[in-house]
Amino acid sequence: MIQHYKKLLLAAAFVCTHTAVANNDASLAEKEKQDFILEMSQKHGFDQQFLTKTLDQAKVKQSILDAISRPAEKTLTWSQYRNIFIKPKRIEGGVQFWKENEADLNKAYQQYGVPPEIITAIIGVETLYGKHTGGYRVLDALTTLGFHYPPRSKFFRKELLQFLLLTREEKVDPTEPTGSYAGAMGKPQFIPSSYRHYAIDFDNDGKRDIWNNNTDVIGSVASYFSRHGWRRDRPVTVPASNVDNHHNEMVKAGMKPSIPVERLREAGIDIDEQIRPEQLSSLVELMVTDGKEYWAGLHNFYVITRYNHSNMYAMAVYQLSQEILKARKSTES
Repeated sequence: MIQHYKKLLLAAAFVCTHTAVANNDASLAEKEKQDFILEMSQKHGFDQQFLTKTLDQAKVKQSILDAISRPAEKTLTWSQYRNIFIKPKRIEGGVQFWKENEADLNKAYQQYGVPPEIITAIIGVETLYGKHTGGYRVLDALTTLGFHYPPRSKFFRKELLQFLLLTREEKVDPTEPTGSYAGAMGKPQFIPSSYRHYAIDFDNDGKRDIWNNNTDVIGSVASYFSRHGWRRDRPVTVPASNVDNHHNEMVKAGMKPSIPVERLREAGIDIDEQIRPEQLSSLVELMVTDGKEYWAGLHNFYVITRYNHSNMYAMAVYQLSQEILKARKSTES
């Protein structure tokens, strides 16, 4: 009987502690929200009542917190990740998207130097050419992550700030836009800060519509890459062979190209001879079913990682782009 009472007391203590922690978390979130409203009012001229009403309409969603905790890049090998994106459906969809939007893709290439297959592949990887743009309200996503996800709350509060500025500028009700669990929007999945800084009105109709206007979508992706330093008609990546454990320090040097190709060759690594020796590269390591594969990540590969900071993402975009290009050429021959 005494043991039974002890168990009951322990259970009650756990419930009380858990409730107290939850209440503290809720109180902290509410304080941070009020501080955010005050800052938006003082620095950006928002009406406090409008912001309070808007944020009160936001719904905190556990599904968003669950999704942000398990991104595919952290849980899949490259072989598994590749199989998600390099599929006939996505390749055929890319050929069709290119065919339907050829004039805009050519215009983007002429103006920004970003080839049609790269722009098409980005849209294909992000949303399957607009079929999957996300079903969460952006307001819900950014409020949930901005006030209830401590590991990255500062980042998402900044994106919430950018979102509110964006909707004011574009004259859009902030409760209406939908996107991913992380608040990314439209066919190219721009987060609010990217939307404000890189989205363009490519058809000059007075709007930057990245949901329904493919002209704006294409121009905005090209603008993003151009602003991040894309180099016209330069290679993206090439295989690197004869790599072993002696080259680990080169792998650990990071995403940004910092190793002259000549040095990679001097270390015994085989790189396509067409790549200039002075060109800087990273050494990209990818886990595959039967071990590892390696690539020389050149400048334009690094630019792709500015869209999503993942070597696997950049490689998926690149390889999808090449499959789309090959399939398109086969339909023309």
